[in-house]
Amino acid sequence: MIGLDINVLVHYLTQDDPVQSLRATELIERRLAEDNPGFISVVAMTETVWVLERAYRLSNVRIAEVIERLLQTAVLVVENEAEVFAAMTVLQEGSGSFSDALIGELGERAGCSITLTFDQKASRLRNFVLA
Repeated sequence: MIGLDINVLVHYLTQDDPVQSLRATELIERRLAEDNPGFISVVAMTETVWVLERAYRLSNVRIAEVIERLLQTAVLVVENEAEVFAAMTVLQEGSGSFSDALIGELGERAGCSITLTFDQKASRLRNFVLA
């Protein structure tokens, strides 16, 4: 397995740089295989979503499509795939941010009964409670 950093993911997804995007595409589409997949950590996934949101101004729906594509790619392994999928669904529905939803999902997986927050928007998510 080969770990993938956010810059490789972003250049692959956005195809925004003629040199680095080509290198990222070659890495992901030619170097990785099902028996030697690329690994996307939850940190890299969260940072990628943040960059797509802030720097590239992609909509929540478009970002959810990107996440879904990554989850379905046979040569990629996404850490905590079920929790990433659940957070993607929250983003897709427009009911909260990806990072907040992922924090809640990972907390639940770890056995947390609730997640405390000062964030009004996050408090609307399942398992979040205002502190």
